[in-house]
Amino acid sequence: MSLTIPAPRLPDPYQWPSFRWGVIGTGIGRSFVRAVAQQTRQRVVAVTARDQAKTHAFAAEFGIETVHSSVEALVNDPGLDVVYIASPHPLHKEQALAAIAAGKHVLVEKPIAMSAVEANEITSAGRAAGVLVMEAMWTRYLPQADVIRRVIADGIIGDVHQVQADFGFVSQYDPSNRLWAPELGGGALLDAGIYPVSFSSSILGSPTLVRVAGDRGRGGVDTRVDILLAAPRGRALLSTSITTQLPTIASVSGSEGGITIGAPFFTPTQLTVTRGAAWDGDRAVFSTPELARNDGGIGLQATALAQYVAEGRLESPLHPHSEVVDVMRVLDVAREVVSRAPLD
Repeated sequence: MSLTIPAPRLPDPYQWPSFRWGVIGTGIGRSFVRAVAQQTRQRVVAVTARDQAKTHAFAAEFGIETVHSSVEALVNDPGLDVVYIASPHPLHKEQALAAIAAGKHVLVEKPIAMSAVEANEITSAGRAAGVLVMEAMWTRYLPQADVIRRVIADGIIGDVHQVQADFGFVSQYDPSNRLWAPELGGGALLDAGIYPVSFSSSILGSPTLVRVAGDRGRGGVDTRVDILLAAPRGRALLSTSITTQLPTIASVSGSEGGITIGAPFFTPTQLTVTRGAAWDGDRAVFSTPELARNDGGIGLQATALAQYVAEGRLESPLHPHSEVVDVMRVLDVAREVVSRAPLD
């Protein structure tokens, strides 16, 4: 017998106001700007980055009107409503606070900061200034994320008991690569580990217990980390690595069934909902192949931000500030434990 699962509910990109965006950084910023143009009615009108020649080429490629010579100039541009921060992790706090002080709404790439203390400082500043602050955890705004939320809320898999998720890949040691540079926020946890930790948080909420085992590699960065979380709704088994090829899948297991999200679980992929035993229960499959071919739906978070600003919100209801800070707190604990591990 087939199983019917809820259809996703997504905001109409043409229902909400078109805001003027400024972008800091042209690395992951490239995918974001292209996706915003393809998937939303938001407008990127200014950009700044460290290399001015590359920034001018970037602006020409995407038809961006203004290239600013500095972050200060961009955040104080009166022609901007929103600033998207796509610079290296250690710069996020300073740049976000500057944008907030200038009265701009901000979307900050993950991780929002280098610690829970910094994350709380950013989100508190946004609330005090009356501007919206969002972490760019784009997975929260994908159609599959809404399907997962609805399947759980509708009780299709019963009571949630366990979450499993991992994200790991192999990066050869290179001291010039940010992944191997502690001063740039290198290591597995901040770059990759935030995805499984955030996924677990979206299902189980804030943990009451954190247990960590991990390895420290060359340069002193965390290279392999396994985390056990316990929360009132269940437990999570999470892994991340920059020295191991992990399957990068996720699952949610309940008293009456489960959800399996294919690799890589934090992008538009295929998920299977099963009611009953995994081997012979009723099942249904959901996927969005058109998003997988179209910059992965990374621009959907821009539409979400426009909706929330129009509604007068100061935080995302799908990813509230308290949760953003709690995820950073788990990463803080894990990084502290691994910092005491012997070097490989």
